[in-house]
Amino acid sequence: MMRRIVFGAVLLLGMSACSSEKQPASPSFDDVLTSRRSVRNYDASRTITEPEVRTLLAMVQDAPSWANGQPTRYYAAVSPDKVEAVKKLVGERNAENIAGAPVVLVSTFRKGLSGFFRGDATNEVGDGWGAYDNGLSDAYLILAARSMGFDTLIMGYRDADGLRQLFGIPEEEAVMAVIALGYRADDPTRPARKSLDEIVKFF
Repeated sequence: MMRRIVFGAVLLLGMSACSSEKQPASPSFDDVLTSRRSVRNYDASRTITEPEVRTLLAMVQDAPSWANGQPTRYYAAVSPDKVEAVKKLVGERNAENIAGAPVVLVSTFRKGLSGFFRGDATNEVGDGWGAYDNGLSDAYLILAARSMGFDTLIMGYRDADGLRQLFGIPEEEAVMAVIALGYRADDPTRPARKSLDEIVKFF
């Protein structure tokens, strides 16, 4: 009987040790902020699975939006052929920068939702609020990606018509950014930031 108890205790301790080894501590929010970079060199030997992309995008759904309208939509290229097709639509320089990225996301927003009430623009910004909400969602995305150990590059240079045709994006959606998702092949330097007094005025 005693042998069984001892064996059981050893087995539980072993399982606990294995479990802790497989689940590294999550980075702090400060670590996420300070380690995020716009990465332009990806490790082509490392992949990202569709379930991992689903987990990431589920986290992004907590992003705020006008009246909780949630206008942002994502089109996720996870199959090699779709990824390569998107890379042909972001310009030669961007294509080189994201050559090793295993996943590419296209970010859009539904027009006429954010900034509107019963079909009328609430103020002069109009659909600019849709772009604003899309930016908030993308900001959540790149930070959540970093918390999962991934890296990103947001690209504004892209063939919107080509992407619309590739993914069947409806006309009521504005095509915004293309976002590469992968693992950095090296550690990019942190570009200098403006001083706080250059961007903030206190009253």
